[in-house]
Amino acid sequence: MRQDAILQELGREVVDGLVAAGHRYKLEALVARFDVSRTVIRDVIRTLESFGLVSPKRSIGVVVNPMTDWNVHAPSVIRWRLEGHDRDTQFRELTELRIAVEPLAASGAAMQAPAQARERLEVLATTLRELGEAGDLEAFLEADVEFHALILKHSGNSMFAALDDVVAEVLAGRTHAGLMPFHPREEALRAHEGLAAAIARGDSAAAEEQSRALLTEVNTALVRREA
Repeated sequence: MRQDAILQELGREVVDGLVAAGHRYKLEALVARFDVSRTVIRDVIRTLESFGLVSPKRSIGVVVNPMTDWNVHAPSVIRWRLEGHDRDTQFRELTELRIAVEPLAASGAAMQAPAQARERLEVLATTLRELGEAGDLEAFLEADVEFHALILKHSGNSMFAALDDVVAEVLAGRTHAGLMPFHPREEALRAHEGLAAAIARGDSAAAEEQSRALLTEVNTALVRREA
């Protein structure tokens, strides 16, 4: 079994609550379970430890940590939560994070993004409409990830820029979980276009407003689905 496959299986197992906090994995039991070397298992455990999911304890084993210890911003942890029973909570939390961050990032990008980035955002907004109307969700996702990453990158805030992988995971999660309509809503397409136009002309207030409108539409769609 490949190392990454073992990592994915154990990561999902912990994040989805199939093993409780305090559960102890034994190295030899994992070696036998996956029929791999101790070196492979140790490498997997080190990765899980870097996510805060487990803590190796001498003479005890590998102990599963409570959620309060997890690195909840790690893209892998986000992906595993989106694939598990905690999906709705994760979507809500990530959308709330985006609402708190992305309008400010858009305002910053309107003031600081270079001309090339402004032009690219307008091209991407047009592309998103074309792909959305065509129902090509995978290509739409790729363009949408680039659109939002570009805004974060040029926000002038390194903390915002570091969230690009987080936003990419939630966008991918919505699509792959079947939560995106086959044709994205007209309100969302218009909001992308309005946001790109505001950044292109350097209107920070309008960029913030358009970003907030876009994310409010996303949040409304999630609430509507949960109701």
